[in-house]
Amino acid sequence: MWYFTWILGLLLACSLGIINVLRLEAQETWDKEHIPLDPLTQLMTKETMLGRLREKVENSRRNGFPFSILFISLKDFKTRHNDLPDYEMDAILRGVADCFKSDIRAGVDIAARVGEQDFLIALPGSPLKKAERLAGQIKSGISQQVKAPGLTVEASVGFAEYAARPVDDEFAATTNEVDSLINAAVAKSA
Repeated sequence: MWYFTWILGLLLACSLGIINVLRLEAQETWDKEHIPLDPLTQLMTKETMLGRLREKVENSRRNGFPFSILFISLKDFKTRHNDLPDYEMDAILRGVADCFKSDIRAGVDIAARVGEQDFLIALPGSPLKKAERLAGQIKSGISQQVKAPGLTVEASVGFAEYAARPVDDEFAATTNEVDSLINAAVAKSA
């Protein structure tokens, strides 16, 4: 008789585990379908990216794994904006986004357009060396693949790594850490 109770308990535990997995998959699908995207590049928006970076900082603090970010900025974009029609500038931005979409890991790395000419990529689990290598790939890919009539598109790419540090005030520290991480990447992109 106790065998039946044990088997029934095991079946109940398995079914609850399956239900939980299905619930998590449904949540992920809903999140993917309802994330606000930049209409031009189909990348995340700045606000969404900042929220995801806060999550990555908290995850890194919890599990101890580093993550890196890349900051990509198009050189002389604003001065060229007056020389080219809007549809060509839009094509350049879409080309840049497509260029680094092919270089990042699908489902792992996160890319966002954070300004008119600025992009940010989060690389979870990637140390600084890997981010530096990817930065070089993206920079050369943009200059080789993104073309416009009579114009070479160049980008400056900066990178920074987050390494977890113990803190007292979780939210304020997380927000400050995200800001300082982005500032470090921007400073290296100059």
